[in-house]
Amino acid sequence: MEDVKPEAREYQLKRLREMSSEEKLRAATRLYWSARRLKEAFFRDQHPDWTDEEVYQAAKEAFMYARD
Repeated sequence: MEDVKPEAREYQLKRLREMSSEEKLRAATRLYWSARRLKEAFFRDQHPDWTDEEVYQAAKEAFMYARD
């Protein structure tokens, strides 16, 4: 499924090719932690009674075992 315009995809690929390994690693790390924060927000919304530690552990396990 093509969800990105061809021009945008070409720009993304060009930019990725121009990035150093360090830049790619930093971008991947930022993406990972952004996804973790979103998962934590989801768990907080679904389980308002959970403590911060319970939310943190649930998000950690969701990423560790790649489950919802």
